Formats: sequence, C-alpha cells, structure tokens
Amino acid sequence: MQDTMARRVALLGGTFDPVHAGHVALGAHFMALLQADELWVMPALPWQKAALAASPQQRAEMVELAFAGQPYPVVVDKRELQRGQPTYTVDTLRELRAELGPQTSIAFLMGADQLQRLDTWHDWQDLFGLAHLCAAARPGFELGALPPAVAQEFARRAATPEQIRNTPSGLTCLAPDLALDVSATGIRAALQRGNKPGSLSLLIPPVVLDYIEQHNLYKK
Repeated sequence: MQDTMARRVALLGGTFDPVHAGHVALGAHFMALLQADELWVMPALPWQKAALAASPQQRAEMVELAFAGQPYPVVVDKRELQRGQPTYTVDTLRELRAELGPQTSIAFLMGADQLQRLDTWHDWQDLFGLAHLCAAARPGFELGALPPAVAQEFARRAATPEQIRNTPSGLTCLAPDLALDVSATGIRAALQRGNKPGSLSLLIPPVVLDYIEQHNLYKK
C-alpha cells in the first residue's frame, strides 16, 4: 500500500503534572513508528482526577520546555486549558476532526495505565470513529490485562503502523516495547519527601526540573 494520506498527526494528551521523560519517550516512539508529520501535545483539565498540583499555565509551560528541540514538529495545543473547565477527550477529538478534515490520520497516544481505564472514559467507544488509538506498554503487557470490552475492541481493530498511517481513524496499535516506567505520581511523592531534583534527572527533562525548582512546585 502506498502512503496516500495528506497529513498524519499524533496526539498526546495528559495532565502533565509534571511532564516527564516517559511522556517525551512515548511521543518520540510513536512519531518514529507511525512516521507522523506532527506531534500535538495537549495538556488537559481532566474530569476524572482530583485537583492538580501545578496550575494550567505551569503545566503548559513545562510541556513546552520538555518538547522543545525535538527533531520533528511539535504543537502544544492549549484548547482544553483555555476552556477553563474539565472536558471529555471525545469532545476534543470531535473538534480536532472537524478542524483537520476527514482524511487526516489522527493517532491518539496513551500509556498502558490509561488504556486499562479506557472503559471509564465518557463515550469511549465513539473515540474509534474519530481517531486511531495507540498505546505503549511495558514488556510483557498483554491485552488480557485489560477490561474485556476494551481488549475486544483493541484486538479486533489491531493494525500495522502502515495501515494506521494511511487511514483516518478506527484502528489500534499496541507497542509493547517501551520499557520506561515513570510515574508523575511517584515523581510528585519524591519531591514532597524532599528528594533533591537532581536525583530525578533521569525521570524528568533537566529544563523541567529547573522550572519545578524555580517555581517551588510539588513541595509539602
């Protein structure tokens, strides 16, 4: 099959509280795998999570720092923050699909932890009509670890990177070889315990660590 899509966009959403090396690696992994034209990174105001430690502006600024200088185009899209209220992913994808057009390949990227909760997302089955769903999992992760309805959808829609590149939406890809085990929750806990930011330099981009220190974030 020849590459026929006019545009390929990979979309990485999250709270990014804080953004860390796992997020950057996830974006880079799928940019290479899918040969996407652009990575859109979208900080969220999620309806499922409690109050966040960093402000919306701080989270957006950390994302901009973390993804600066990548060897591919990166767009930091702040639309969910600008709405000023929690929003559903399905609504954002509907908006993006209307903007980018029916032929653009949109791949929504997520980690295995998000995938395991996918059936709790609002109108989650409608996501497939708007984008591809691509998840990165740790080695050894299997679809059997997912809620049955999610596992069934992921299995029946499984596709190759080439198929995802050349269709607008509706397919899935599980990349089980992203071994980074980084948790924003764990990073916040370490900083609250008083761990020096330098001890987390392998988990968070140095420019983001500097930002956290300058703004005295994630302290008790």
